[in-house]
Amino acid sequence: MNRNAFALLVGMFTVTGGCTLAPKYSRPEAPIPDRWPSGVAYPATQPTTKPSDAAQLKRQEFFRDKKLQRVIEMALQNNRDLRLAALNVEQARALYGIQRGELFPTLNAFGGGSKQRLPADLSGIGQPMTVKQYGANIGLSAWEIDFFGRIRSLSDAAQQEYFATEQASRGARILLVSGVANTYLALAADRETLKLAKTTLETQQAAYDLVKCRLDRGLVPELDLYRAQTQVDAARADLAQFTQLVAQDENALNFLVGSPVSNDLLPAELGSISPLKDISPGVSSRVLLSRPDVYQAEARLKAANANIGAARAAFFPRISLTTTIGTGSDQLSGLFAAGSKAWSFAPQIVMPIFDSRTWSALKLTKVQKKSAIAQYEKAIQTAFREVADALAVRGTVDQQIAAQESLVHAAGETYRLSNNRYVKGIDSYLAVLDAQQFLYAAQQRLVALRLGRLANQVRLYAVLGGGWQSEPTAPASR
Repeated sequence: MNRNAFALLVGMFTVTGGCTLAPKYSRPEAPIPDRWPSGVAYPATQPTTKPSDAAQLKRQEFFRDKKLQRVIEMALQNNRDLRLAALNVEQARALYGIQRGELFPTLNAFGGGSKQRLPADLSGIGQPMTVKQYGANIGLSAWEIDFFGRIRSLSDAAQQEYFATEQASRGARILLVSGVANTYLALAADRETLKLAKTTLETQQAAYDLVKCRLDRGLVPELDLYRAQTQVDAARADLAQFTQLVAQDENALNFLVGSPVSNDLLPAELGSISPLKDISPGVSSRVLLSRPDVYQAEARLKAANANIGAARAAFFPRISLTTTIGTGSDQLSGLFAAGSKAWSFAPQIVMPIFDSRTWSALKLTKVQKKSAIAQYEKAIQTAFREVADALAVRGTVDQQIAAQESLVHAAGETYRLSNNRYVKGIDSYLAVLDAQQFLYAAQQRLVALRLGRLANQVRLYAVLGGGWQSEPTAPASR
């Protein structure tokens, strides 16, 4: 190949490096209010003036309990879903590398030889002859010169798909951390309720023994004994149920962690877990634009935008180049002898005249972009609702817990006084039965509310970004 042809090749590659027919990308406006909701359900959010700290807050700072931190670390190392997310990132990165590689020429070395016998009537000299040919070349094979940005647009789309997959991996990491924490808290709550059921059963058994003793003395009717028996049986059923729930919680935690969790890392009850750090939602809802799932949706939108450029480029000529330079000879020993130099330069241009598929493909990419815009806007709206719901719970749950604690105290006193009146023969056992049932239900409700408060703190941390800016991408599988 002469120097002018080589210079032309380098020039074409340099000039066409940045061309693309994709529309200029513009981020759609966020279809949500700029401020968080306000009203009687959000008293905790109204006075805040500082920005959100959830995205920058490290996981270890939010989850203060050492045992819970250890369990979360185990899950991040062993969870199979997180491994799959990491592998998806690696796969997307490799696909992007393959697509981007289309921009660059592929240089190959060729070597070969042939030996052919020609009959007399085909040899041209009236006699049979044997033709031998050997060659060694290096060159390009059908390299498409990206004048109109078709390959570059496809490369940009693949890059954005890679970014989307990476953000999906970060989102999976946040989801796993919050899932492990919620399962851990649920296990603590069920263990606490199991203890409550055991205590209730012991209390009901003692009451049953007391009623039976009084019945044997003829002090109470037989109906009181059967009423006491119903409470004992109900407590036994609850004991079995919460024993089952605790076992299922442990199974769920082991599944999320990816390996068995030792008993010394499991919580005894909700009160044994160190309090979670309180976080601020910030003054503006724009913080949601930094959530991994919103970033993921925007990356998919950018990919759809780049695909339009590739579809537009299909209407323009496609230019490809095949060229080789090397040596050839009719003798193997003469391949590199003087005068054996050989080269070829074969550009090709394909001009589209009529192909109805190109118009349909362009229309498809435009529709896909509109769909990606809708999905991006929906992701933002979903994020806003999730945060607003969590803020509504945070603004009211403390009032519910305070009221429930007062209710439990009142129910406990009612049960104590009713039981004293029954022992003294002033009141019937029916009053004791009602008071005990109400107390037991109120105690269970209080445990559920305390669990709800902690779970909502975890949820608020997750939906505000969950410390993703301080977290690496999910680890690759080992």
